[in-house]
Amino acid sequence: MRISARTQYALGAMLALAEADGPVHAEWIADSQEIPRRFCDNILLQLRRAGLIHSQRGPEGGYWLARPAKEIALADVIRVTEGVEQAARPFPKAAAPLAAIWAQLRDHEDALLGEITLGDIVASTGPPASTEPASTEPPAANEPPAHDESPARADSPARGEPLIRPDPPGRAESRHVHRRSPDYRSTR
Repeated sequence: MRISARTQYALGAMLALAEADGPVHAEWIADSQEIPRRFCDNILLQLRRAGLIHSQRGPEGGYWLARPAKEIALADVIRVTEGVEQAARPFPKAAAPLAAIWAQLRDHEDALLGEITLGDIVASTGPPASTEPASTEPPAANEPPAHDESPARADSPARGEPLIRPDPPGRAESRHVHRRSPDYRSTR
């Protein structure tokens, strides 16, 4: 199944509305979901005409879901933006048995997208795994030292000293130093 950019944006807009605590403006939806503004307006119009969202004009207005998020399946949104999927073109004779497999795959996709709701997705997204601040205590004995505390390598210079590497054998003799002579300007 291919999901178009329009469908991805529509799903993002619907998720933003599912997480909102009341009407929200199209500008906020477009900004929060990184949807181009004119594209967002067209998608919201399409979703409103399909009966998935309501809108009200004015400073206190905005967009909101027409039904609770737990009653709107992903398939509902996809049908609005993608339409009903047309039958696949026929397979050549040698590949004809694949038609049944593709039909089963499409049926499974439809069933899965029909089961997952906006409410399911909103409920599954929560705060990051760890919101605790980093510990200021020293590392335990079995933990590796922090980057600043790592012992210096034997072949690395001390902090602040320049890194000087010896030339490989035979290289120093072949190096040419080009300098301008003091009378450079007078020879030209």
